[in-house]
Amino acid sequence: MLSARRAALAGLARAGEGAPGLGLGLGPGRACSARLLLPPGGAAQPHPPGWREAVAAAVGALQAGGLVAVPTDTVYGVACLAQDSGAVRSIYSLKGRNGGKPLAICLGDVDRLYRYCHVNVPDELLRDLLPGPVTLVLKRSEELNKDLNPFTSLVGVRIPNHPFIREVARACSGPLALTSANISSRASTLTVSEFQDLWPQLSLIIDGGPIGDVQSPECRLGSTVVDLSVLGKFSVIRPGCALTSTVEILRQKYGLIPESS
Repeated sequence: MLSARRAALAGLARAGEGAPGLGLGLGPGRACSARLLLPPGGAAQPHPPGWREAVAAAVGALQAGGLVAVPTDTVYGVACLAQDSGAVRSIYSLKGRNGGKPLAICLGDVDRLYRYCHVNVPDELLRDLLPGPVTLVLKRSEELNKDLNPFTSLVGVRIPNHPFIREVARACSGPLALTSANISSRASTLTVSEFQDLWPQLSLIIDGGPIGDVQSPECRLGSTVVDLSVLGKFSVIRPGCALTSTVEILRQKYGLIPESS
């Protein structure tokens, strides 16, 4: 099984070498670790040269059980298939992460959120915040892999405002598990070179260039994490980069009150 996965991922790397608009370099360590340079203009041009090839390579690596580094709207992340228990364990190993710290799921669109979560807020509220730099914590449904965060009945949901990861998520049959591309307790990363020590354990690195101002500490805050699992209330778990605008929407537009009130 493992050798078949490696062969499939190595094939993806070889296929990427001839793809127009893609730059590929082998990372250190495993032969199947590869880096693809994401072609620019994805947001303005839905399918610039090489874009579909990059999406296909990422989806193929994920479906083979691999871990893929991806740009998001906040920081670089590492994704795997949330319904693949082995891949989920690999993410914890990669990060050196406490098994009691939850992973978020990532989806391409709000409509898919209802399959994996029990929602007790208006649909309009979800669409006011998503896609965007916000993680919404909701009650999980039975559809979600029981090996993903088995210690909690809640799950954080991300729909990043980044066309590449959203397109990859849409192309996968289930949700992605998503975490920041860094060792636990270290700073978040804004370029692929900043997490080069993780490359040997990754199947594929999608290089979308620098995210934001690499000199600005504020750009490394990550998404704002808000718990909406209690009807009529909200609780800020992590302030993140979009706290003020998120709280304004929750309080002023929808009348939610802080859970501590």
